[in-house]
Amino acid sequence: MYLLSKFQVSKSNYINLLIFLIPVSFIAGNMIVNINLILLILSTLILYGNKVFKIRYFVLDKLFFAFFFLVLLTGIINDYYFYSISLAWKGYFTTIIKSIFFLKYLLLYIVLRYLVETNTLNLKYFFSSCTLMSVFVSFDIIYQFFNGTDIFGYEGIKNKLGGPFGDELIAGGYIQRFSIFSFFLIPLFYSNQFGKYLKIIIPILFIIFFIGIVLSGNRMPLILFLFTVSLIVLFQKQTRKYFLPSIILFILIFSLLFNFNNKVKYNYMAFYTQISQMMTIVLEKDFSSKRKPPYLKEFTSFHGTWLMNKYIGGGIKNFRYYCHERSNIDKNSKFICNMHPHNYYLEILTETGVVGFFLISIIFIIILHLTFLKKYFLKSKLNDNKIIIAFIFLFIAEIFPIKSTGSFFTTGNTTYLFLLIGILIGLARKDILIEKKY
Repeated sequence: MYLLSKFQVSKSNYINLLIFLIPVSFIAGNMIVNINLILLILSTLILYGNKVFKIRYFVLDKLFFAFFFLVLLTGIINDYYFYSISLAWKGYFTTIIKSIFFLKYLLLYIVLRYLVETNTLNLKYFFSSCTLMSVFVSFDIIYQFFNGTDIFGYEGIKNKLGGPFGDELIAGGYIQRFSIFSFFLIPLFYSNQFGKYLKIIIPILFIIFFIGIVLSGNRMPLILFLFTVSLIVLFQKQTRKYFLPSIILFILIFSLLFNFNNKVKYNYMAFYTQISQMMTIVLEKDFSSKRKPPYLKEFTSFHGTWLMNKYIGGGIKNFRYYCHERSNIDKNSKFICNMHPHNYYLEILTETGVVGFFLISIIFIIILHLTFLKKYFLKSKLNDNKIIIAFIFLFIAEIFPIKSTGSFFTTGNTTYLFLLIGILIGLARKDILIEKKY
């Protein structure tokens, strides 16, 4: 770390710079996310040494260790199976290698806990970066909507806009995941300077993010954004004054966009039709229906795949192989398999089995108890912790079981989830340790 001393940069400022860059790296792509992630982990280990691993471990940590051990174990078992049937195209030991690299998220969790519990992490920088990047992506989407291309020259695809993400249509999801922090930036860190303007700033931010998500064409992120905002308004009495204005703004803006733009109207009418078809099929239990929407076909393809490796799963990112080998596959169907079943829990079931599903479910329940329940339903020092609010409700939105998702085991999704979990548990454990002192 010679460069740090040469440029007179403190260890904590350097770490906070890496945290600041996380929302930026999500825009730059998975390779930059991985570089940022590895830099954060290695830098923390080099700068703080074995102190990082001397955090106080408890039952949740042991469950995490068990889950990551299961991922490695099922990788070994499934690669042995692929080797035994001479599946050369799959590549030998690929699942084991992926499982080993997946361990970096366990290190990320430990590193973030250490940084939060030792007050090394200044979350003001992270909140600021999330705000700046969310506003940037939203304006880029709006610019692309009116101009045909975004500021980088990317064009939209069909009825959706990718903004700075190009042909990867995830801009709405990005805004949903990172914009919520902006509503807390001024109250938590800049109340003296800008607190008197909150009644103007909060609605303006809501409008910018809402329009950005709607125009992106990403329907599920819009629902999750409104769901997260509603939870915050419901549980935080200080935010309830924004409830009525938010409802009015939502109805007004959505009505204007829906009625005066054919692309927006097509996107959300198609979404409504898909939901109606799924509800009808589920209520009538007609799962063999030819009217089955693509998302429901993806969900149902998981069952036969899961049955092939019920207990410890088929190994991470192996759904794409086992799905084609399941016994109940319909060879005459135009849709056979996708890369993953588009739901975190179904993917965890198929790739880590019942054991992995049980472990991850218990982990999520414990996290909700340590954070959400202690914050709002139990007497705890956490009752006074305002910085944890955004992380709690974004975590709830991220693990919400009845939603379509990307793959649980991809760089973007896993990094985001473990970022939330690491900071959440760090904040919760810090307050628990303070309580025990007094």
